[in-house]
Amino acid sequence: MKFLDAVVAGIAGTAAMTAFLYLLSFATHRVMKVTRLLGTMLLNRTHPDGSLSELTGTKVAGTIAHYAAGIFFSVVYLALWNSGVGVPTASWGLLFGLAHGLVAMVIWYFFFMVHPRPPIITLRSYLTSLIFAHIVFGFVATYTFYLLLRPDYSFWW
Repeated sequence: MKFLDAVVAGIAGTAAMTAFLYLLSFATHRVMKVTRLLGTMLLNRTHPDGSLSELTGTKVAGTIAHYAAGIFFSVVYLALWNSGVGVPTASWGLLFGLAHGLVAMVIWYFFFMVHPRPPIITLRSYLTSLIFAHIVFGFVATYTFYLLLRPDYSFWW
């Protein structure tokens, strides 16, 4: 397993997770557009009414930060597998995604608590959705690792 595999898996997992959250945002009409939310908070561009910034720079910053975090967590998955914790299978991907989602939920919660002007969103539903989004990340990132590594076992056990 190589670092480049982790980069590719991190990008794939983050893309799937972002698509999941954008579809959920579209279906529920709630703010769950993670890249805009992240960019708005990182650049402190929350509008006076509590809405998210529409500026291109905000979207770019949020996208770069989100994909960098996805690559970081994919490297963590790789390090865990290399240290003997699990293997790239569906069950381990779902488990890592769940654990990763719980960590992300705590990080986002504290980010909202310490931010000087957090956007006004339904935080509980956003944090809950993050858990499921990270399960999607874990599954897709792990499946991408599996496809790149071509191990001699089935992904589905």
